[in-house]
Amino acid sequence: MSALKVTQTKSKIGSDKTQLDTLRSLGLRRIGHTVEVKDNPQTRGMLHRVRHLIQVHDD
Repeated sequence: MSALKVTQTKSKIGSDKTQLDTLRSLGLRRIGHTVEVKDNPQTRGMLHRVRHLIQVHDD
């Protein structure tokens, strides 16, 4: 299964609880932090929910 690299590019201050929970579930902790996540429909939905705070790189 392929993976996606996700980088948090903006602050989570001012985000609602569901967005904060989504960032935590993805493993993102701070601006500039990059994690590798599995590419599946559930993860794609999570990325869509916080798309204004992150940047996604294909690998």
